[in-house]
Amino acid sequence: MVRLNRIYTRTGDDGTTGLVGGDRVAKDDQRIEAYGTVDELNAVLGALHPLLAGHGEAQEDLLRRVVGIQQLLFDLGASLATPVEHRWPGMPMASSAHVVWLEHDLDRMNESLPALKSFVLPGGGAVNAQLHVARTVCRRAEREVLRLSRSVDVEPLTLKVLNRLSDWLFVAGRWAAAQSGETEVLWTPGRGLGG
Repeated sequence: MVRLNRIYTRTGDDGTTGLVGGDRVAKDDQRIEAYGTVDELNAVLGALHPLLAGHGEAQEDLLRRVVGIQQLLFDLGASLATPVEHRWPGMPMASSAHVVWLEHDLDRMNESLPALKSFVLPGGGAVNAQLHVARTVCRRAEREVLRLSRSVDVEPLTLKVLNRLSDWLFVAGRWAAAQSGETEVLWTPGRGLGG
């Protein structure tokens, strides 16, 4: 059980932070960059709550799925914050079941969408736009975890989950726009700035 009685500890005033297990590292350590970006993704997804809650059955369903993903991201962040020697049996980590869920849900949403004939520009409504922001942060999280994996042991499925999640976020953005009757903005090459 986690108990947070006091939020400030003053132990990070020297530019270090504690990992699970007690090791201290610099706040710009690659491990911190990796799980910090996963945390940022979680916060970006949290910004969807007021856009989805109370806005209809489809939006409430999407919100439930987003919250489930946020729970998973917290598990991934905890895993990334734990050096391999401090992991414990049954520690929540990325699994193939997470990948399968993302793929099935992505396919379910995608089957109702028209085929794309161009790239999609972020926009097409507030939910769509926020999911595109989440997608780009997810891609950055994936890059940060990849960098971390070059120097320490990282659960390999973490990268796979993040890769699939970015795809899920793209399709969820398209699906949200379609559910709201909003038009997606498609990329037209050479049309920038009045071209």
